[in-house]
Amino acid sequence: MEEMVVEEIQELLEKENDKALKQYLDQLNISDVEQLIDELPQYAAKFIETLSINRAVNVFRILDFPTQERIIKKLSGNKLNQIIKDLPPDDRTALFSELKGDVVKKMITLLPPQERNESLTLLGYNEYSIGRLMTPDYIAVKPEWSIARVLAHIRRYGKNSETIDVVYVIDKEGVLLDDIRIREVLLADPEAIIGELTDRRFIALKANDPQEDAINIFRMNNRVALPVVDENNILLGIVTVDDILWIANEEYTEDMHKIGGTEALDEPYLDMPILKLVKKRAGWLIVLFLGEMLTATAMQHFEIELEKAVVLSLFIPLIMSSGGNSGSQASTLIIQAMALGEVTIAEWWRVMRRELISGALLGIILGTIGFIRIITWQELHLYNYGPHWLLIATTIFFTLVGIVLWGSLIGSMMPIILKKLKLDPATSSAPFVATMVDVTGIVIYFSVAVLILKGVLL
Repeated sequence: MEEMVVEEIQELLEKENDKALKQYLDQLNISDVEQLIDELPQYAAKFIETLSINRAVNVFRILDFPTQERIIKKLSGNKLNQIIKDLPPDDRTALFSELKGDVVKKMITLLPPQERNESLTLLGYNEYSIGRLMTPDYIAVKPEWSIARVLAHIRRYGKNSETIDVVYVIDKEGVLLDDIRIREVLLADPEAIIGELTDRRFIALKANDPQEDAINIFRMNNRVALPVVDENNILLGIVTVDDILWIANEEYTEDMHKIGGTEALDEPYLDMPILKLVKKRAGWLIVLFLGEMLTATAMQHFEIELEKAVVLSLFIPLIMSSGGNSGSQASTLIIQAMALGEVTIAEWWRVMRRELISGALLGIILGTIGFIRIITWQELHLYNYGPHWLLIATTIFFTLVGIVLWGSLIGSMMPIILKKLKLDPATSSAPFVATMVDVTGIVIYFSVAVLILKGVLL
């Protein structure tokens, strides 16, 4: 948003020139008005109030929820009723699902009977199900209709549809038979029967399936909308790509937060109160801290070995970070591959086999570097590792091979195990995997040291 535009709008607001403000706002694109609200959030309700109802709805539906909530609190009752009534069912459901119960009840009662029933039906689905995304505004036709009748039906009811790019063919029971692109309908003979264009091959979403499934299906199929059916294949509504893009962004943001070791933020970072932000982060930090305490316990178990060979303590940070890094790498790669549908639970063995090979090779590379480092420092007299420096170098080599291999296995298998348990794979975040590998890494390190140095230093 250009600074000059913002200044001109502010000048109109100060002069309370509502007529000129409306004319100015009507010249802006919907996205420009959204940016204007971001620049002048204190006037958000004023802008929505000034806009015509159609433009107000289109702006309101693309705002984030905290902004929508602030506007609802300040908007006049009449304007609010109009916006809620004219919002597409899927956007209205998304708004209602975020608002507090009492507010939702009050707003639902303001809706006409038909919209009220639609909202209540959509709210009956699980919060993260495809049913929450669907809209009942679509074009449905019967297989025995002629193309001419279908086109007349589209002209009559198309303006109320979320999209008219696709026409849905259903039988008298409401069972979905096929979805036909509008292009095929327009190019067909007006006297032809729509049922003749069907091949019964279509992709449909299940209302109770998780929204992540819809993201993957849209990603693999070049469609602007997909039908949603129940267990009996009865057409319930459609989901459009704009809703999927929004959900995909939400999922991506949530996964990034979890990978970073924190709960997902449900509002912009700078808008979140400090105490709430601390609460979001504290839980994970406590869990990770308790996990790291096990590392201290493991080191206490090898206290005698540490006393005999203090030199081993020099390499603990190196060993722990190498294992944690390899585990974090593997975890991030597998989470991303699962999100894109490239890896499934059934392919766990292929993943494990690849990580066994790559983990071993990576371990040999790091182990060799560690081995050469000790030899170089010893030969150049940069540090004296004692008379058994070659055995220490050998210990570091085999330890790095083992811990990098172990970290890769833990990092790759953890997302798959969590997915199998119907949990979010992103929960096996980099800090979580790193903590697990830290604890086991100490055990691996000193076990290898005892095997190689027993009777010499230990």
